[in-house]
Amino acid sequence: MTAAAPRARPAPHRALPAPPARPAPAVPDVAALVAQVRSGAYGADPAHARVSVAFTTAQAVRHPDRSGGYRNEVLSLRLGAAVGSCAVEPRTLPSAALDDCVGASVAELLEHPLLPVRIAALDAYLMHVRPHTAEHGARPRALPAGDSLHRSRARARAVADLLPGAGLRRVLVVGVVNSLLEELRARGIGYVPCDLKGGTTEWGEPVRTDARAELGRCDAVLASGMTLGNGSFQPLLDHAARTGTPLVMFAQTGSAVLPRFLGAGVSAVSAEPYPFFWLDGGPGTIHHYGGPR
Repeated sequence: MTAAAPRARPAPHRALPAPPARPAPAVPDVAALVAQVRSGAYGADPAHARVSVAFTTAQAVRHPDRSGGYRNEVLSLRLGAAVGSCAVEPRTLPSAALDDCVGASVAELLEHPLLPVRIAALDAYLMHVRPHTAEHGARPRALPAGDSLHRSRARARAVADLLPGAGLRRVLVVGVVNSLLEELRARGIGYVPCDLKGGTTEWGEPVRTDARAELGRCDAVLASGMTLGNGSFQPLLDHAARTGTPLVMFAQTGSAVLPRFLGAGVSAVSAEPYPFFWLDGGPGTIHHYGGPR
């Protein structure tokens, strides 16, 4: 592929101002959140917030004692000290997308033709102005050191703890993670696994591909932040807002985006910003919003 000629960049931008103390209201969809960002509801002008680094992280994993494996690829953008991320289907992100992002403003990237770029830019911006701190409603949850499966299981326990404590018969799991299904099985909670890739779970259960078709027969929803990047988040949010069904998000993609939907359909978020648990074996932290205390 021939590299595109670099476009001219404006003069160095001034530092982003500190975020305001006033909270922004909950929003009904991503478009409304973007409109809030553009209007200055979060303080920093996205036209003056420029991405300094763009990178992708790819992994292939097959845990010991598991019959199958999988691949992940994540686009990440750095804005000051903050990193925003959005998962993409492996090998689908054009290499030119990184060039598009570097040096561009958040305002520009919120209009990028690729949805994962828009989500990563929004996440980076919100990570900058609403980092995962107690001041902004986050509760830290420690992840232990260990191998990838040990840490995956610890994360699954933390995510499952955000579900309602009683009355659950069946949970719709959107974005199949076998450690999470394993944890639900250990707690005696039924589930419907759903993923756009289809296939079967570790236990031979068929994976559904149409989450909307399964919503009516489940008491709660556990959904991956990847739904932001593939356009399938909004129907889940609408259903939860309309019916009161608990919607718990576990998020590497959009970890700073999804807490903005608390009170608008999302009941709890397990936020896991970059670097993710699978990148090293040391101790780490995820951040809880909402859900049981």
